Amino acid sequence: MIDRLATVNAARTLKVVGTILILSFLLDFVILLFPFQPTDKGWQIGLATALVDRGIVPMVGLGMLFAGYWIDGTSEMSDRSQPVDLRFPALILSSILGLLFLLIFPLHLNNVNQAKSLTVTRISQDADQAENQLKSQLTQLQAQLGNTQVKAELEQQKSKIKAQFTDLLKDDQKYKQALENPNLPPTQKELLKKFKANPQELDKFLAQQSDPQGLANEKLNQIRQRKEEAQKQAQQEALKSGLRIGMSSLLLSIGYIIIGWTGLRGMGALQGGGGKKAPAR
Repeated sequence: MIDRLATVNAARTLKVVGTILILSFLLDFVILLFPFQPTDKGWQIGLATALVDRGIVPMVGLGMLFAGYWIDGTSEMSDRSQPVDLRFPALILSSILGLLFLLIFPLHLNNVNQAKSLTVTRISQDADQAENQLKSQLTQLQAQLGNTQVKAELEQQKSKIKAQFTDLLKDDQKYKQALENPNLPPTQKELLKKFKANPQELDKFLAQQSDPQGLANEKLNQIRQRKEEAQKQAQQEALKSGLRIGMSSLLLSIGYIIIGWTGLRGMGALQGGGGKKAPAR
């Protein structure tokens, strides 16, 4: 009696938990559809990602549901009539999910590829805009440096900065305090060490800082480097998303189609065989 009760409870528990898992996925699916924007590629990518990430949930639910019916079928209570048989609608749902995930596979790859192309194009446009702004600023600065008064003020400022650095480097106590100053950026500390080791580096540094063309070339290289890094990152993210979601969707599709179609065929065979066995009983 105890074993029979435990079997009944186990079967009922598996059915209930399996049904709840399936219903929770369907509820999530309905919620994810809102706001409904079927023409938005970003919305399609987000929906596909969310569905695939949750795709294993109903498969586990199907396994638990059919395990519960299997326990019922092997127990002494197998002859008891079932109030509601969820196996057939569950297999229909499995077949539908298999087709859904099969459609997601190529659709997601295409959407990710288009999104990657748009992102790469936007990065290129932003970089080109930054380069044009830099060239415009360079032209204005070069025009200002053509003025004799501005040029004299720049030379005077260079001499003042050089005198300050020279005074700091000659005084070992001030130099040590500067290196120990936590508010001084590490890059400036490295410059101080370089100037201390070779005073000619100071003249070279001041010449570079007063050369607008050199500074523009340095910033231009930084812009192009950031552009390449951003484009590379966009391509890598697209590849990861395509492989993860695409392959997972394909695997889920295969699993659901096998469960659904083989289950439906098996149930049809059982129903066909049941008609022949009925008179023998």
